[in-house]
Amino acid sequence: MELRVLEYFLAVAREQSISRAAEFLHITQPTLSRQMKDLEDEFGKQLLVRGKRKVTLTDDGAVFRKMADEIVSLANRAENEMKNTSATIAGDIYIGSGESVSIRHIMQAAHAVQTEYPDVHFHFTSGDGADLVDRLDKGLFDFCILYGEIDQSKYEYIELPFTETWGLLMTDDVPLAKKEYVTTQDLWDLPLIFSRQTTTSTHFLQWIGKSEKELNIVNTYNLVFNAVLMAGEKMGYVLTLDHLVNTAGTNLCFKRIMPLRELKLYLVWKKYRTQSKAAEIFKTELEKS
Repeated sequence: MELRVLEYFLAVAREQSISRAAEFLHITQPTLSRQMKDLEDEFGKQLLVRGKRKVTLTDDGAVFRKMADEIVSLANRAENEMKNTSATIAGDIYIGSGESVSIRHIMQAAHAVQTEYPDVHFHFTSGDGADLVDRLDKGLFDFCILYGEIDQSKYEYIELPFTETWGLLMTDDVPLAKKEYVTTQDLWDLPLIFSRQTTTSTHFLQWIGKSEKELNIVNTYNLVFNAVLMAGEKMGYVLTLDHLVNTAGTNLCFKRIMPLRELKLYLVWKKYRTQSKAAEIFKTELEKS
């Protein structure tokens, strides 16, 4: 199985057409069809469903697409890094991040690096903690920005001088909106909308004082934009972090939850992994700032 064939497969999956993928790749359609058939024969599994109007992926094809994408991404990163000369600081830095207003300070450090080294490029990906750590472990990220406890046996980190505070997002016409703050006991009987990873956090549930089964969790989210829409439609009360949602001019309001629960923020990277020169410069700049 060659890297070139993986790129062919990804093009077919993206274009949903053998002919359009062949045109994009500048090869003939029969050549591409044969390569896809040889790939399926190599695995002994059907990866593509060849319909009259479009090509779709089988379940095995969808799994293989994810792995092929990771392999090609890593190969491209390795190639780009090896092309860098000792005299030139250049390259790509991949950072996975949860949602936080404090990320602005990370952007400031990134901007300072780019000002001095314009050939360094940053690629930010948003997600929840589980997805980000998975990609960090696979080598697809140089760094992750994470909340809470860090596994110090696997990762090195810089503790950032910022904290985030949990609160409740709701429409401004409900009784709780009249209160100065919300208590954890107020949450016990509400229809709640949790971020996906908080439903599995023992410490978070201990803070609220109820188990997942005892709470009325009606919906979950992984990024806050959809949660804002759910709150606006009165589908439930959203547990989220302060400063993520600008409620000005909307029918929403945010109330902090007491007792306060604050989360520390960390820049994290894998132990024993050799970082690129650009990544080392970024770490130095962040520590300095």
